[in-house]
Amino acid sequence: MKKVILCLIAAATGVVTLQLATAKEPTTNAALAATPADLDKYIHQVYTEIDFKGSEKISFEAFAAAMKGYLNLRNAGKLDNSRQVLSVADFTLSSTRHRLWIIDLAKKKVLMNDFVAHGQGSGDEFATAFSNTENSHQSSIGFYVTGDTYEGQHGNSLRLYGMDNGFNSAAFDRAIVVHGADYVSPSFIAGQRRLGRSWGCPAVSNQAIGKVIDYIKGGTCMFLYYPQKNYVAQSFWLNKKVERLPEEIMLKDLNMPLAQAPVKYVYDQSAQDLNPESPEYLSPEARVKKQKLMAMDLRFVRRVMP
Repeated sequence: MKKVILCLIAAATGVVTLQLATAKEPTTNAALAATPADLDKYIHQVYTEIDFKGSEKISFEAFAAAMKGYLNLRNAGKLDNSRQVLSVADFTLSSTRHRLWIIDLAKKKVLMNDFVAHGQGSGDEFATAFSNTENSHQSSIGFYVTGDTYEGQHGNSLRLYGMDNGFNSAAFDRAIVVHGADYVSPSFIAGQRRLGRSWGCPAVSNQAIGKVIDYIKGGTCMFLYYPQKNYVAQSFWLNKKVERLPEEIMLKDLNMPLAQAPVKYVYDQSAQDLNPESPEYLSPEARVKKQKLMAMDLRFVRRVMP
């Protein structure tokens, strides 16, 4: 009986060492802050890794601008981060070109490269004028977040929410949506030497609308690109500093070091129960048992021992 009691007392005494040593346990905190150099490196690397086979190659200027806004929107919690899809319409290009790209950033592949229309008020073959005003029938450049689908006068359509204040923020009220249209087709281009035009919507072909909606609906980023001077200078999402890169990017895609060098922990002799390389190491389960022993009421020892 005395042996059992002495063992309990020894365990309780050892708890003090355990508690003091536990305070020295190492913790890890991966710093994910992105420097301008990190951001440039990442954008260049993703661009070079994207498989453009079977499609035209988007210009680096359009892609880089789209990526800055995409990352800022992602960091702000505006996107569904489980779906890393970015769609870009490059309105510097002729409407006779495949100027819409839908890119899977996770798989580094182009899901679709096809025609996309601009508004009647924005120009003929090329879009040169843009507006955020109702009844302008002009396209609105900037960053959008895709919403849900609905059945409208053009059939299955996808709602868009303009994120650039003053440039496309009225898109929802203007009913600027993604929809299919007969005038988005090679035959229309053959007859008119340009693509047909919408009332401001980024319309696609009736043959493509189903796939387009499936790829981009529900919280992905769409960017209608045109380097208009005022927009480039004032766009919040384009000019905001990208503060963070996703963890999987920092640690996998770029093989970047953490902002702080890894810490090597040296364990004091009195804390060898925390050292995984020590024969005295205690597993988390064993520590719990010690803590339970510590919680026991040992006042009865005074009564049973002389």
